[in-house]
Amino acid sequence: MKLGNLRPKPGARKRGKRVGCGPGSGHGKTSCRGHKGAGQHSASEFDARFEGGQMPFYRRIPKRGFNNPCRTEYAVVNVGRLAGLDTDRITLDLMQERHLVRKGMLVKVLGGGEVSRPLTVAAHAFTKSARGKIEQAGGKVEVIH
Repeated sequence: MKLGNLRPKPGARKRGKRVGCGPGSGHGKTSCRGHKGAGQHSASEFDARFEGGQMPFYRRIPKRGFNNPCRTEYAVVNVGRLAGLDTDRITLDLMQERHLVRKGMLVKVLGGGEVSRPLTVAAHAFTKSARGKIEQAGGKVEVIH
């Protein structure tokens, strides 16, 4: 066996449709596009949102409110989850390592749960209740900018 002799199995490769190559090809004249209408032209048939003339989905659904493009999105972690960790200094790297937050996200610590020992927590934002619980247990809050 030589590389030059390798061939696909008979019938494995189908010949391409020879569109517009005369009447003998079986795909001549209108080239499988039919007579008249938008489908016969070479330009892309329709916009992706076009639904055959019925009112498209993006226009049927009511629009409400305002979506602020400049909003700040945080990954949130409760104080109780942090208290369950086996270390006293909690950083972003540690939270990412323990899969509490994803990489590259801003982190906000919420006040859910209890803290019984002093913790030093570094995050981008804290709620009042989270800050209060950490400091009441003798811990420290570090805001990352």
